[in-house]
Amino acid sequence: MNKRLKNVEWGILICSIVLLCIGLVALFSATQEQGYEEFNKQILWAVISIPIMLIIIFVDYNLIAKISPVLYGLVIIALIAVLFTEPINGASSWFKITETITIQPSEFAKVILIIFLSYIMVKLQKNDRKEINKIWKLGLILLIAGVPMALIILQPDFGTVMAFIVAVAFMLFASGIDKKYIIAVVLIIAISLPLLYFFILPEHAKTRIDVFLNPELDPRGAGYNLLQSKIAIGSGELFGMGILMGNQTQLRILIS
Repeated sequence: MNKRLKNVEWGILICSIVLLCIGLVALFSATQEQGYEEFNKQILWAVISIPIMLIIIFVDYNLIAKISPVLYGLVIIALIAVLFTEPINGASSWFKITETITIQPSEFAKVILIIFLSYIMVKLQKNDRKEINKIWKLGLILLIAGVPMALIILQPDFGTVMAFIVAVAFMLFASGIDKKYIIAVVLIIAISLPLLYFFILPEHAKTRIDVFLNPELDPRGAGYNLLQSKIAIGSGELFGMGILMGNQTQLRILIS
């Protein structure tokens, strides 16, 4: 028990709890006109997730790593199964448990993929750190990462796929991958991004990018949330307008 407590990253844990509290206060203030629906939902998930977090803290990481192949297999099954669910906002990404509770398997896949890839990389580099640069070993890593990403693209959920790509890229970099691969990937990305934007991305994904760069293109539609956020930050400045006093959440918007 004492050994486990010594190994806990207390700084990360404390920061996480502080951020949770700040988020709950902000949600409480922002949802008072909607009956605190989102606030209550977040409270429910906090009550569920905090005990799970505490349990995981006291579980040996090596045990989690050893069962990560099984967890990876289960999450792949979940990602396949979710494709047959009823779409929500145009994406088949959630299992609907109740009217207010949904589970998104791709969120679990993020954590499980990182643990499983770490486990595999250690195995592949057992004899020499440079072993990671062998084509078949690098191909195996990309295959393991590519399967869940391909399933998430089918949902479709391009934002989550981008998070996967960034995580895998940093893991490969930390593992000591040869610079020639890094340069090749950068060049491929630079060439493929315009092609991806013009020929592959669906219209709603293009709209999100366009509106992110220029929210005034659709101020009452896709750009609404971004513009309202800018107004809220501009009017509240560093410390905000006070709990329960935000004019953006109470529809008391002053236009000058």
